[in-house]
Amino acid sequence: MPSAVYVCICNAVTDHDIRAAAEAGCTNLAGLTMRTGAGACCGSCVESATQVLAEARAAIELPLVLLDRAA
Repeated sequence: MPSAVYVCICNAVTDHDIRAAAEAGCTNLAGLTMRTGAGACCGSCVESATQVLAEARAAIELPLVLLDRAA
């Protein structure tokens, strides 16, 4: 697993923390702030935190392609 990157320095929230929150059902910034504290202080991380959350949600919600026949 790649090293964690701090997204919110004020509350020591990493991209791994945000992905874990997404996997736990977090779908928006308000929920992310409640779960992790990201964006609750200075707000400079809001754009990055929102982007990481959106990417994590997209990966979770990505539909799997069903194959008609196995090779």
